[in-house]
Amino acid sequence: MHTFYYFYSMNKKELRLKYKALRNQLSEENLEEMSLAIANKVLKLPIWEKTYFHIFLPITEHKEVNTEFILHLLSGKDKEVIISKSNFETREMTHFLLTDNTKIKKNQYNIPESVDGIEVPVCKIDVVFVPLLAFDKNGHRAGYGKGFYDKFLSECKRDTSDSELAKQTIKIGLSFFEAEENIDDVFENDVRLDYCVTPNEVYRF
Repeated sequence: MHTFYYFYSMNKKELRLKYKALRNQLSEENLEEMSLAIANKVLKLPIWEKTYFHIFLPITEHKEVNTEFILHLLSGKDKEVIISKSNFETREMTHFLLTDNTKIKKNQYNIPESVDGIEVPVCKIDVVFVPLLAFDKNGHRAGYGKGFYDKFLSECKRDTSDSELAKQTIKIGLSFFEAEENIDDVFENDVRLDYCVTPNEVYRF
C-alpha cells in the first residue's frame, strides 16, 4: 500500500497571517535564545572575507529576529555595517554607514532607522541580511508586502569590471521558523535568497 503525501502550498498573504501568529506566540526568552542561535549559525557562513554588510534593525513590536548578536559579530570582525532609511512614498531605501555617531530613530511604522549619516551606494554592499516572515525550499521569501526589499535586492545584483566573474551580493534571510515546501505566488522579479538561517539549520539555495 502506497502512502501519498500532499503538500499544501500557501500564497504570500496566507503565509504572512500564519507566521505573524506564530511569532506572536514567542516569549521574549524564546526570541532572544533563537536570535542567538541564528547568530551562531551565521558565524559559520562563508562570508567573512567580505567588507560591507547591510543589516536590518528589528521592529520589536513585530517580534523580528534580534540582529544585535550579529551586529556584535560584525563589530568584532571590524566590518563596515550599513543600515537603511525607508521612503514610503517612493518605496526606496537610502543606505547609511552605521558609526558611533549614528542617530537611530523609529519611524511611524516603528522601524528603527538612521536619521542621516554617510550614504553608501548599493554597489558597495557585499552581504545583505534580509528580514522575512516566511521562505520556501527554493529560496523565495514572503515579506510584509511593501516591496522595499524586492526593489533593493534587485538593485544589489551587480557586475564588477575588476573581476572576470560577476560578483553577486550575498542575500541571507533570517527566520525563526523552518522552510515551507513552496510559496504559491512567486513573481518573475522576486529575488531569491542565497541562504536562509534558522536556529536549527542553514539553507543554501
